[in-house]
Amino acid sequence: MKRRIFIVMLLLASSVVRAESPRDPYKYFFNETWGDYKEELAKAKAEGKKGILFFFEMDECPFCHYMKMNVLNQPEVQKYYRDNFLNFAIDIEGDVDITTPEGKEMTQKQFAFQTRVRATPVFLFYDLNGKPIHRHTGKTAGVQEFMWIGEYVAGGYYKKMKYLRFKQKKRNEEK
Repeated sequence: MKRRIFIVMLLLASSVVRAESPRDPYKYFFNETWGDYKEELAKAKAEGKKGILFFFEMDECPFCHYMKMNVLNQPEVQKYYRDNFLNFAIDIEGDVDITTPEGKEMTQKQFAFQTRVRATPVFLFYDLNGKPIHRHTGKTAGVQEFMWIGEYVAGGYYKKMKYLRFKQKKRNEEK
């Protein structure tokens, strides 16, 4: 009996060790870029991605911080989003020069203003033709909801239904 308890405890301990720890989203979620998002769009096409994702943020934003510390740092989120999208952080107050997916040169803050980002965080997805296809403003309820957003875009569901309907369908499937 003691031996069985020991084996069960050993198995439980090893499963805890195997669980992946949170990882730095700037290293494992976001892709590196020189800021030419028209070029990044071509790269996404060449790599067979579903599109590109912009995470509009600012330093003082508690909701941006929540997303980075609780969602974007999760290995399963990082893998799914890296497999399906190229992901880039945009500082809505940034003076860094970029080239938009449409090929216009401007600063990060001008890009945020042009795309009507007025609150953070904003997750803005572009299709492979450089067209914005889905926007989510604010933090998500957690990892599950953020994964649903990725599935909604990567699976092309945005072409058929609104995100709220998709989310309700996913909730009903869980019951």
